[in-house]
Amino acid sequence: MKTLTFFLVAFLAISVSFGVDRNNFKTCDQSGFCNRLRKFKPEKSQYAVNLDTVIVHGSVLSAEVNTVDTSTEKKIILWRYALRLSALKDGTFRIEMDEADPLYPRYRTQLSLNGEPKGDSLKLVSNINGQLTVKNGQGHSVVITAEPLKFEFLDKKGDVAVVVNENSQLLVEPLKEKGKKAVENDDEGSLAVEAEDESAWSETFKSHHDSKPRGNEAVSIDISFPDADHVYGIPEHTDNFALKTTTDGEPYRLFNLDVFEYELNSRMAIYGAIPVMYSHGTKRSAGVFWHNSAETWVDVVNYAEGTVVSSLVNLVTGGQKRRVDARFMSESGVVDLFVFLGDKPADVFRQYITLTGVAPLPPKFSLAYHQSRWNYVDQADVRSVDEGFDTHDIPLDVIWLDIEYTDGKKYFTWDPIKFATPQDMVANLTAKGRKLVVIIDPHIKREAGYFVHEDATENGYYVKNKDGNDYEGWCWPGASSYLDYFNPVVSKYYSERYRFENFPGTSKDVHFWNDMNEPSVFNGPEITMPKDCRHYKPPQDGHEGLASYWEHRHVHNEYGLFFIRGTHEGSLQRADSKYRPFILTRAVFPGTQRYAAVWTGDNMAEWGHLAVTVPMCLSLAAAGVSFCGADVGGFFKYPEAELMTRWYQAGAFQPFFRAHSHIETKRREPWLYEPATTALLREAVRRRYALLDFWYTLFYEHSTKGLPVMRPLFQEFPDEEETFTIDDEYLLGANLLVRPVTEPGVNSVKVYLPGKESKTIWYDVDSYKAIPAAGYMHQEVNIGKIPVYQRGGSIIPRKERVRRSSALMADDPYTLVVALDVNKAAHGTLYIDDGETYEYRDSKYIYANIDYKNNELNYTIVNKNAKYPTRSWLERVVIAGIRNSPKSAKLTQGDKTTALQLTLHKGNDVLVVRKPGATMAASWTITFGY
Repeated sequence: MKTLTFFLVAFLAISVSFGVDRNNFKTCDQSGFCNRLRKFKPEKSQYAVNLDTVIVHGSVLSAEVNTVDTSTEKKIILWRYALRLSALKDGTFRIEMDEADPLYPRYRTQLSLNGEPKGDSLKLVSNINGQLTVKNGQGHSVVITAEPLKFEFLDKKGDVAVVVNENSQLLVEPLKEKGKKAVENDDEGSLAVEAEDESAWSETFKSHHDSKPRGNEAVSIDISFPDADHVYGIPEHTDNFALKTTTDGEPYRLFNLDVFEYELNSRMAIYGAIPVMYSHGTKRSAGVFWHNSAETWVDVVNYAEGTVVSSLVNLVTGGQKRRVDARFMSESGVVDLFVFLGDKPADVFRQYITLTGVAPLPPKFSLAYHQSRWNYVDQADVRSVDEGFDTHDIPLDVIWLDIEYTDGKKYFTWDPIKFATPQDMVANLTAKGRKLVVIIDPHIKREAGYFVHEDATENGYYVKNKDGNDYEGWCWPGASSYLDYFNPVVSKYYSERYRFENFPGTSKDVHFWNDMNEPSVFNGPEITMPKDCRHYKPPQDGHEGLASYWEHRHVHNEYGLFFIRGTHEGSLQRADSKYRPFILTRAVFPGTQRYAAVWTGDNMAEWGHLAVTVPMCLSLAAAGVSFCGADVGGFFKYPEAELMTRWYQAGAFQPFFRAHSHIETKRREPWLYEPATTALLREAVRRRYALLDFWYTLFYEHSTKGLPVMRPLFQEFPDEEETFTIDDEYLLGANLLVRPVTEPGVNSVKVYLPGKESKTIWYDVDSYKAIPAAGYMHQEVNIGKIPVYQRGGSIIPRKERVRRSSALMADDPYTLVVALDVNKAAHGTLYIDDGETYEYRDSKYIYANIDYKNNELNYTIVNKNAKYPTRSWLERVVIAGIRNSPKSAKLTQGDKTTALQLTLHKGNDVLVVRKPGATMAASWTITFGY
């Protein structure tokens, strides 16, 4: 016990030191495969297609690829590989390459794709002079050069959009037997054997030894994006949205890690790893998705950046290049690359999410305000916080409990003294329409009598160490083991722990937070699980030894995804799949969005950490994870009043809106600041609630169309070069532009208003002042204002009667804010359902188009077969930019016509229609007379 206490005290000392210890984490030079592969820069690719083996059938081209030893007079085939090029729907291609007959099966990522991708037609167009040309059903072509192997992907215009292996860095290290290097003789089929370097079979970092029983098995591929100005994606990192050239230092690293006090402007790995990259330039957008769950490093060279490497290349080629090259290097797996041939940003974002799945429609409460802390200490503390929000008239939907609510950090239990009657605590919250979220982490306390540990030990449910015994690491409970969610039996067992009878005190209004799921192991290498731990692999005939299990190195970045999938399934099953679950995860991988929201981890109460929330969430949203947010106020340290105010104002306009803080920080509920600051925090939260139906509609549309909720400016303005690197402002949907104030003591901020060529008008949401798009401008701000603008030509729904929780606002009336464009027209949408069940899938919902043109405002139900009995009605219409006042207005709904009252505010050209009284459950029209 003394050792455990010392260890945890030492860990906590590290975790509040306010600075990441880089020595705990590898550089590329310290990562054996990265160091090895980064030096691999051949003049010519060693891979060649055997043209005699090419077959095109349906949507797939298959062929044999060989590596050949050309050092002797007689060519010797060193290794044979199986190549597949697939044409998929929506302008996507897939390249797969594996050893033709590997010594052991190589791991293929299992869970990130949302089902099997749908194929498109593929036709062989030509086979001339060692070049194959194939075309999909949409008019995109691929030119495959047989020797040396190269893929050129052409858009519909015939221009090259993506090139694969132009820099000859494709590599698949063949699996070998230890102590031998096999070379297959093409003529005789014999094996030549030579000694193998012992360093290929083990690796040491600090005091941790990695046994590497399969030896070297890395894969690598290079991609070129002609005509690209920038590339984006590969979250999760803390630098700019537009990725930088890496030749001056470390590559970007994708390896899910628990990094305490992560640094800003860094390419270091943190909690998430999504290996998708997009390119964009004035000609087109394109993208690639490297489908691999092992540790991955990514190099980037932007030839327009003026680095030493790009300058030398431009000098040799005789001019400034608009091109970006990238290279993905992974420790294991197979070559599995998806190529997206856009050609606009929205196209490539959608192409990726078509593969990995949209975020399903979340429960409505989850888009409201959440209050958290490590930890609210007992039920009385929870009641006090709950009542504090009512006393200070601040709306709240969720209170969160961190690890201290458990009985000795044993998950699926409650502290018998501090949380003796959790059902009463939950009932007190739900009476006000509020919810509870409790944390469930993957580490299982190794304590005799703890039912999860006993079951896992008895049934062999834990991840194994390299010797085949239950792996034991250290985390918050002390000695811990980790369930092996790759085993379907274990995943089912875990999901069943969420049943109401297995987790007494919970109800449909208790939801879940999955933290530490990288997984975090305090005494492990790089604060995670050793790579030579063993995971379940489905049994196959004749597979023994190394072929009978997967190593953690193969599945590491996918571990957290399997964990949250189990949580999601358990949350559904506990109430017969009637209610939509809400789950928050820290570990991120492709497909995460299908199960959970994401936050950016343990940030700090510093201005730089506030600013980085924008590029971090933009990058995640572009990579499919729209439901993103950051700990409001910062997890570590204490935010003074100005920083706290600005963070609430920013958080109110980001998808996930939760305040959270470290156990050792000063309490910071909004009313604990000076009254003037509390008033500002209250106003920020109330702004969020007024726009909840706007947020809810955006998430519904994301679930049906796949586009990000939080968007970079260039997604909507792809030809406007100034937008390509802007990541201190963003769009919500297409129509609300937000520029958080992330600098202290300022009275104005620089804002870019896009749309000069299209003559876009932007309206200040506070004053309704119309501002024609003209690029950069300076916007005056005070402590109560951040710049937010509504796009001309849009209609945004609001609810002005803000109550204690979103559930209490369900039937409240709407205000429609109509912002006219240069043609005096506008369009919007509104989605309504019960906010918590799946009954919308049975057409129990309302989705309406709202259009203003030709002096009419029309509200039209899109799906006539869908109905929802909302009691909400239209309380007010605000029309900005109208100038000429109509003389009359009338509402027509069904066979009833009603005259309406109008007020024109000439100072800002705003017309207000008061209390039209139209029901939102049926179509209607307001006609203006002149």
